[in-house]
Amino acid sequence: MARKIGSRYTAHQILGRGSAGTVWLGEGPEGPVAIKLLREDLASDEELVGRFVQERTALLGLEHPNVVSVRDLVVDGNDLALVMDLVRGTDLRTRLDRDRRLAPEAAVAIVADVADGLAAAHAAGVVHRDVKPENVLLDMQGPLGPGGSHRALLTDFGVAKLIDTPRRTRATKIIGTPDYLAPEIVEGLPPRAAVDIYALATVLYELLAGFTPFGGGHPGAVLRRHVTETVAPLPGIPDELWQLIVQCLAKAPASRLRASELAARLRELLPMLAGMPPLDVDEPDADEEEPEEFPSSAEEPVSARPVRRGAVPLVPGAKPADSNRDTHTSMRVPAPDELAGGAHGTARVPRAAGAPRPGSARNRAATRRRRVVVSVAAVVLVAAAGVGTWAAVSGDDSGATPQDTKNSAPVSP
Repeated sequence: MARKIGSRYTAHQILGRGSAGTVWLGEGPEGPVAIKLLREDLASDEELVGRFVQERTALLGLEHPNVVSVRDLVVDGNDLALVMDLVRGTDLRTRLDRDRRLAPEAAVAIVADVADGLAAAHAAGVVHRDVKPENVLLDMQGPLGPGGSHRALLTDFGVAKLIDTPRRTRATKIIGTPDYLAPEIVEGLPPRAAVDIYALATVLYELLAGFTPFGGGHPGAVLRRHVTETVAPLPGIPDELWQLIVQCLAKAPASRLRASELAARLRELLPMLAGMPPLDVDEPDADEEEPEEFPSSAEEPVSARPVRRGAVPLVPGAKPADSNRDTHTSMRVPAPDELAGGAHGTARVPRAAGAPRPGSARNRAATRRRRVVVSVAAVVLVAAAGVGTWAAVSGDDSGATPQDTKNSAPVSP
């Protein structure tokens, strides 16, 4: 059912839903558009509406081939909407759900596109703050790039900043999706351009491996891994690409590359990745997730939450179809002692297909089986040694002299 959005736009059909609102296929004076209509409770927040208007100039001025441009911002009664360019295609999460992982050449080409878009945004003083596959659109109508990749465009610029009002999130809340949050955000520091680089490197890892480097299990455990654990190596990719990923996943923001540097370095690597097939690695087992170490805003028990690859939904009871599109959810910032309580080490070690991961259920079962075999073998050896000792003593007794048996205990007949 069509509905008017302000005086210039008409929304015809829902294209997708997220925790921040609904995206519609719409029509404007200059043709088809995409309209992101924010939730009614957000539209009724006077502080947010004021921030919305203040950010208008910055958002409308962001123009780049790898950014979904915002054409207009509408504030009309209960409607609060961003009118954006319509991209004919799909998002990167849908592509991942279909293919699980991409060939390195295509993955690197897509991430290089997004890095170019981020470079333009950062130069304009805009930080995205929620880079993830759901916010990367693939233009299916344009020409194909390296590895058969489609041109990638980053969308939802400014939405995180608009919703992240001081009153709404306070100092004890964080905004974003756990799998892609930089360590400094988890520790409560203000988001700078480097948080986008960390998130984009996480996306690249996910495109190559089929899972995020620190994801899986309870959101609190995910946040702790970002701060305390190092990324596990991916077997089968060139060392130059791996070192690039490691640098952009550095815990210290200053150690990461800038967006323009990342885009240039990635494109330099494209020739060596040509023809390379997708990696053949197994995802860490779902039953090896860490228990909840500290509470979050979610209230249901950990065992009741479905474990899925990619982003961990923070909205209690969210359906899978909606949780894939969750963009802005909040949870408590863990205290320093809670972050320090986790095991320091390497997170979620990938392995060759079919091989059990150290610490996984399969690995633990195999270890238990080996221990049983070793224990049984030890018992057999002890028994054999006992028999051998008995035989040796028996043999000595049979040839003993009367003086040797003088102190022997009498044997009853």
